[in-house]
Amino acid sequence: MKSLKRATAATAVLLGAFATVPAHAAPTSAPTPTCKVQLEPVTSRGDAPNTTIAATSPPTAKTTTGPHLFAPGTVRLTSSWRWDSGSNDGWVVIGPRLYQVSWGYDEMTGELYDYQNPVGGGWDRFTMFEQATYGSPATRIARYGLRNDGVLFRWTSWKNVRQYPGFASVKAMTLISETKTYDTFLATTRGGALYTIHIPADTRLQPTVKKIRSSTWQGFETLIAERCGTQSTLLTAIDKDTGTAYLYAVSHGAVVIKGLGKVPGTYKDPVIARWVLDDAPNRNGE
Repeated sequence: MKSLKRATAATAVLLGAFATVPAHAAPTSAPTPTCKVQLEPVTSRGDAPNTTIAATSPPTAKTTTGPHLFAPGTVRLTSSWRWDSGSNDGWVVIGPRLYQVSWGYDEMTGELYDYQNPVGGGWDRFTMFEQATYGSPATRIARYGLRNDGVLFRWTSWKNVRQYPGFASVKAMTLISETKTYDTFLATTRGGALYTIHIPADTRLQPTVKKIRSSTWQGFETLIAERCGTQSTLLTAIDKDTGTAYLYAVSHGAVVIKGLGKVPGTYKDPVIARWVLDDAPNRNGE
């Protein structure tokens, strides 16, 4: 009975975050905005278009063309992209090297600029890289990388690194929480399970792993999460083999996961990441 009450309450919170107002209604206050997530892929040609996915019923998607930034077929990984003062900033792995990349358009001339600053080598064995940023301006930053032997790295600076082994079965992962005291990833495994990985900001503490679902998630190579409301998450799950993407509403702690439908379009780009405004609220999905 208690578990049923918890599930019912979680569903109410989840649906509240995605609430819409009927067309014939006369609301006394502004309706809840439709939650959206923006994708920033890197195509096989090295271009960077942008796709906005909205949690309408059914989901909708709109893609705009983007600039040519990289040599064709060279980009292996990217972090989320953050828009800050006219510049798109992110981390990119090209071959064995990690780069800090900033690109945008010059305010005076309108010409494209693309700065790719090398950070270091040895990244050819990594399958994921992401940065968690808490606060605006940021008061806590942590960078994460998953190596292909299952070791999860966390850097609070490039000289301060922790290693957490035991994640060899992870296939895809995305941040759903960036808080003052912890970060949380949502991760799929090759066997189809879905987990949360809770990582305390205190580097003396170990991650906590919790199974959310036991099967059916093995087809997704890419997960991208965005905040929706105060605690819910809008999750885009992408199967690159078929080029299909599905949208999910995920309650706080992933207690309830509601399928919102297939996203229109084809999603086969080799690298697909999240795009967000630098001052956007932090994700708070757990």
